Amino acid sequence: MNSFWQQLTLSTVPLQQWWSTSYLHRLVGLLRNWRQGSRLMQYADWIGGILACLVFGLAPFISSTLIGVLLVACGAYWVLLTVSDDEAGGKQPETRDAVSFSGGSRRLSANTPIHLLVLLYWGIATVATALSPVKSAALVGWSKLTLYLLLFALMARVLRSPQIRSWVIGVYLHAALAVSSYGIYQKIYGVKQLATWVDPTSPTANKERVYSYLGNPNLLGGYLLPAIALSIMAFFAWQHWGPKLLALLMTGMNLACLYFTDSRGAWIGFVCLGAVLLFLLIYWWSIYLPKFWRIWALPLVLGGFMGAILLAMVVLEPLRDRVSSMFVGRGDSSNNFRINVWMAVIDMIKDRPVLGIGPGNVAFNRIYPLYQRPRFSALSAYSVILEVAVETGIVGLVCFLWLLLVIGTQGWTQLNRLREVSSRQGFWLMGAMATLAGMLGHGLFDTVLYRPEINTLWWLMIALIASHYVQPPLDSIPTPESALQEEGS
Repeated sequence: MNSFWQQLTLSTVPLQQWWSTSYLHRLVGLLRNWRQGSRLMQYADWIGGILACLVFGLAPFISSTLIGVLLVACGAYWVLLTVSDDEAGGKQPETRDAVSFSGGSRRLSANTPIHLLVLLYWGIATVATALSPVKSAALVGWSKLTLYLLLFALMARVLRSPQIRSWVIGVYLHAALAVSSYGIYQKIYGVKQLATWVDPTSPTANKERVYSYLGNPNLLGGYLLPAIALSIMAFFAWQHWGPKLLALLMTGMNLACLYFTDSRGAWIGFVCLGAVLLFLLIYWWSIYLPKFWRIWALPLVLGGFMGAILLAMVVLEPLRDRVSSMFVGRGDSSNNFRINVWMAVIDMIKDRPVLGIGPGNVAFNRIYPLYQRPRFSALSAYSVILEVAVETGIVGLVCFLWLLLVIGTQGWTQLNRLREVSSRQGFWLMGAMATLAGMLGHGLFDTVLYRPEINTLWWLMIALIASHYVQPPLDSIPTPESALQEEGS
């Protein structure tokens, strides 16, 4: 059973051996001589880090078109780095993460099981695009997906450096602080509501919802979820009291702004994020706790967290009204809208169940009107799971769920590795894992994940996890003979 799980999660795949014998490896190093003579490329990873900082520092304040330009630059630079590498993985940074433990020396690796699943998903999306009934529209979505995946590839490479990792996270947290500050300003001084985001018959119909620079409160809520997790982790990862106080300020501002969005989906995401984050923190510190607290810390802390949420619902009437609206089914117009969209999307999936209609909202907008209920037009499926299924079919959905499984497994494996050496980098890893849980919780009832301001953050979290991956020692990878012996014993 253990061998099957390792194979399912690609934990024992000899990636470096596979990569060195693959056809793709032949493209690596074509410009090696040019790079060796270039003074600028001596700072290659830092240049990639600067490009990533530009994406996350500017994303909330610029148009989607300009974000796309930055993504093109990131993708082109990753290609340049790849074809000019000295070796398959590029230079391996000497960091505390690359340590000897539990069976041999391991080094940070540029090729991970996560990369394999990302590549597989991209291949499925490519086939779905080729077979789409609206090929030109699907090609637009495929191009956007490719840019996001190239951004992931670049970040997974450059974030192996703890210094670059800290800079990229710091830039995002400062940008999020500006976003949350303006959101709180809108709450204090009032803001014009750009659309009807709440059921007009609801007790909270006249309540103002902030949206800051992002133009939509649900989008703002999704943007703040990673900021909340990473600002909490910054308190533990940053070493001096000045930065720690800044991290506390960021956490408070982000939480307040999240509450003022009145985004029920983002609140669900926050509950998922908070529960996972508390679990990981308790596990991280459990080795230092006495026996009693090792047993009872988790139920007591999680129980206190849920109790605090219930108390807030009792004390804050607007919060209670918004949360209760989640459970009235079609009695809330927002719920009714989503249910009608979901039913139409399920019909779309039934008609093209294998590979879907092709990726992207442009393809969705071409096909959805043929299935929509009267008066329920939509720009997306309002559920990440349904969106993946309608775009790439059941095949793509299975690959997506497999990718999540591999991400979770690798995150847990690397967390244990960092826990053994008490590396502060483990806090960023926990923040990324909790953020993914929160974004998925939000994504079950909304598809803000597909907006560039949020999608870039989604791939940043995955890249943070992938950047900690280390290749297992060759002598720890079971051969078919040893696997059979293990099963026989």
